[in-house]
Amino acid sequence: MIVQLCMPIVIKRVYEPPSPEDGTRVLVDRLWPRGLTKARAAIDEWLRDLAPSNDLRRWYHARPSDWPAFRTKYLKELCQPQAQESLQQIYQLVHKRKRITLLFASKNETENNATVLREMLEGKRKPPTGTGPGATVVRRRRAAVRRK
Repeated sequence: MIVQLCMPIVIKRVYEPPSPEDGTRVLVDRLWPRGLTKARAAIDEWLRDLAPSNDLRRWYHARPSDWPAFRTKYLKELCQPQAQESLQQIYQLVHKRKRITLLFASKNETENNATVLREMLEGKRKPPTGTGPGATVVRRRRAAVRRK
C-alpha cells in the first residue's frame, strides 16, 4: 500500500538535538543508539522492525559502496511479515501527524535505511511485490533450473 502524502517527512540523526519542528520523532534503527539516554533522545516511537535485519546491516557495513543492492535487499525485507505491523504503524502516524521525523544513528546521512523509508512513505519507491515483468523473468529462470 503506497499513499501519496502532503506532509513533510524529515530524516535526522538521532544524536542531533531534538527540536519542536521535529513533530513526532520515530527511531527506525534496530539497536538503541550508543551512548544516548532515553531522555536526551526524546523519541516518541521506536519501530525496530522497520530497521534492516542484523545480517543486512552487517552486510552493508562491510560494503558501504553497494548502496543500490542494499536498497533492494532492504525493500524486500520490508515486505516480510515481521515488518508489516510496523509499516502499518508508520503509515498511521504519517496520516495522523503534521510532521514526522525518522531518526537514525548512521554516520552516513544520505545512504541509510531512513532515506529508503522516507522515499517509500512519500510514494517515490515501493517495496517489490513479486509481480510484474521482472518477477516473471525470475520465475521462468528458476523453473528452467528445476527442470534440468
